[in-house]
Amino acid sequence: MADAAEMDEILTAFRRFSVHGDTKASGKELNGKNWAKLCKDCKINDGKNVSGTDVDIVFSKVKQKASRVITYEEFQMALQELAPKRFKGQSKEEALDSIFKLVEGCEPSNAGVTKVAKAPALDRLTDASRYTGSHKERFDGSGRGKGREGREELVENTGYVGAYKNAGTYTQKK
Repeated sequence: MADAAEMDEILTAFRRFSVHGDTKASGKELNGKNWAKLCKDCKINDGKNVSGTDVDIVFSKVKQKASRVITYEEFQMALQELAPKRFKGQSKEEALDSIFKLVEGCEPSNAGVTKVAKAPALDRLTDASRYTGSHKERFDGSGRGKGREGREELVENTGYVGAYKNAGTYTQKK
């Protein structure tokens, strides 16, 4: 069985995945989406022995009837359910240790989630140096947006009036 240091690492991984994508999460409960992400990112879901369906079935099996989340204890039970399925040739204890090793220190990955589109047409459409008319006024020379200054004609309330600019240079005729 895993020692105390390994269990702390597993608890840390549980907390990281439980707060992933949810600013209001406390880190004490893991929802189904984040459970599936944990299994995918930690390579528990290998596509052969354990599939996404298996992960969902185990989640439904260990959670409370009316609940939509699992606690840390239920999370450990879920790992115990998946261990013999993921590591078929090993004994139950060895399989559990192996699955704990997969989860240890695992973090939610964000790499490769959103692909950046690269197309010549996109470059042409987003080149601010080619804009004309009113759209040209919204960007500076480097192509960065001017923000509010580019969208609205702002009035400076400094008290300075342009008509009085040359008032001191006016001389009277004699």
